[in-house]
Amino acid sequence: MKKIFVITCLSLAAIALKAQDKFFTKSGTIKFFSKAPLENIEASNKAVTCVFDTKTGAIQFAVLMKGFEFAKALMQDHFNENYVESDKYPRGEFKGQIENILAIDFASDATYSVDVKGQLTIHGITKDVRAKGNIVVQGGKLVTSSDFTILLSDFQIKIPSLVERNINNNISINVDCTLEPLHS
Repeated sequence: MKKIFVITCLSLAAIALKAQDKFFTKSGTIKFFSKAPLENIEASNKAVTCVFDTKTGAIQFAVLMKGFEFAKALMQDHFNENYVESDKYPRGEFKGQIENILAIDFASDATYSVDVKGQLTIHGITKDVRAKGNIVVQGGKLVTSSDFTILLSDFQIKIPSLVERNINNNISINVDCTLEPLHS
């Protein structure tokens, strides 16, 4: 009887570990910042969806472009209507891979530096992106973060000559997500 109990417990533990291969959130944050001579531009979106598979290292982010909030309503209108054309291109998306996935021990609470490689799609244009990041394994959750820079011109986001001094082509992006096990 004791053997059956031990085997049952080990089987349940294996099932629980298998279920924790995938982690998920709908409340991640993406912030962007553009430093320009006349005025800095920054916005954030706190409704980022992320799915991460710890077995394969596959990671995917999706964000609705209209979800970015700016300090000034006029900036938000210009962002959606003139720059990213949110009605035409409603989503931004990243599909990639953590290249050094084997260096992470998901059973031990610790901080791990990661190398991420994938494809970022904004404004209907897809570009290869590489970034450094961190994964913090903490109490059964994963806290992920990354900072990287993109060029608006790479995504064919045009800056009108009238405001080109107000907007920098270099955009700093920060991604932060707290992921929990995905339960089927």
